[in-house]
Amino acid sequence: MIIGVPKEIKNNENRVSLTPDGAIELKKNGHTVYVQSTAGENSGFSDDDYVRAGATILPTIEDVYAAAEMILKVKEPIESEYSLIKKGQVLFTYFHFASSESLTHAMMKAGCVCIAYETVEKSDHTLPLLLPMSEVAGRMSIQIGAYFLERPNGGKGILLGGVPGVKPAKVLVLGGGIVGYNAAVVAAGMGADVVISDISLPRLRYLDTVLPANVKTLKSSEYNIRRELSDVDLVIGSVLIPGSKTPRLVTRDMLSLMSPRSVMVDVAIDQGGCFETSRPTDHDNPIFLENDIIHYCVANIPGALPFTATLALTNATIPYVIELANKGWKLACSQNPELKKGLNIIDGNVVFPGVAEAWNLPLESIGF
Repeated sequence: MIIGVPKEIKNNENRVSLTPDGAIELKKNGHTVYVQSTAGENSGFSDDDYVRAGATILPTIEDVYAAAEMILKVKEPIESEYSLIKKGQVLFTYFHFASSESLTHAMMKAGCVCIAYETVEKSDHTLPLLLPMSEVAGRMSIQIGAYFLERPNGGKGILLGGVPGVKPAKVLVLGGGIVGYNAAVVAAGMGADVVISDISLPRLRYLDTVLPANVKTLKSSEYNIRRELSDVDLVIGSVLIPGSKTPRLVTRDMLSLMSPRSVMVDVAIDQGGCFETSRPTDHDNPIFLENDIIHYCVANIPGALPFTATLALTNATIPYVIELANKGWKLACSQNPELKKGLNIIDGNVVFPGVAEAWNLPLESIGF
């Protein structure tokens, strides 16, 4: 198969979808790899690194799309890429269709095969291709929150860990999955007073046994969230329903419960966000004020840490990429139920329930 790796053009998306090591593995399996010039530069990989790995460098993004049977990306295509996508071409990337109606319709119109990293799912319901980026985003969310709590950066001027004689900051983590767990670990390690909430009692029992003593677990409910917001300094939104819109756990009226210049980091913004007042931002302009509360809603948080994130992503994706390349998407997805769950749009038809529900579209059968 011919695999294409275009350079990411989303704002400040510095990751690349394939490392030279991944290119070597694809070449060993007999496949052709085309990489757009400088695609890996911001992740620490030069064009020469890819050439030594057996890939061919192409000068433009148009060349890569034109040549490839399967496109590997990190983030969803943006508008300038829509016209480059060919009918029947396989796109393997993070799509998050439930947060963008325009992207959904564009991919339907293109007639391509969209396999979403974020809905590839194992039998135990874990999400192997979302997990590494969730780990990065969860840990980074606390760094971000701590930064914007500093007064010169707009915050209320509170140190997460406090000092002797001064109480630490309070952090509320909404969602006890991979993002929430990693956020709680880092916040606790910095000495904050942490509360992590989830709707699953079994998950809360597990978190209660593995997290440090300065992390308290709480059953998620509107009543409990409202009560916690009254004295919180940093809120991390980390709720996920795979492939579907995220529920809004903090409504606009709840902001009045919080003290001015508190910080909210919406890690779930890729799927629509779990704060009613959230709207997507980017690394150039990451925050905005709403009711005097700082909102950070960058949709590609790990893009700021491309070396770590790129290596972690390729480690997770390369076995699936090789399987798709070796067998073709139909055979690979029919034989591997994990990949089959990654199918979102095929030849203009929505085949993933969460996407159909989000935009009131017909749900079609995959056909195998």
